[in-house]
Amino acid sequence: MKISAQKKIPTVKTLANEVSMLRSFLIGAIGKDGEGEYRPEFVENMLTSFARATPHHEFFGSGDFLRRIQRLAK
Repeated sequence: MKISAQKKIPTVKTLANEVSMLRSFLIGAIGKDGEGEYRPEFVENMLTSFARATPHHEFFGSGDFLRRIQRLAK
């Protein structure tokens, strides 16, 4: 007996939905603390401020990124 299993190739819509669910999970996980939960408005403000912050480093390819990581590890 021959069993054939086809793997579905994810579409962009499916991937976007999964990213949305992951983002929602992360916001929920970040918004919790040992003392209680943060207000959702506070979490949203913090995440947007981090997203708008200017980067500290500019990487010029994967080799540059890897060299910087290796220097930090030493």
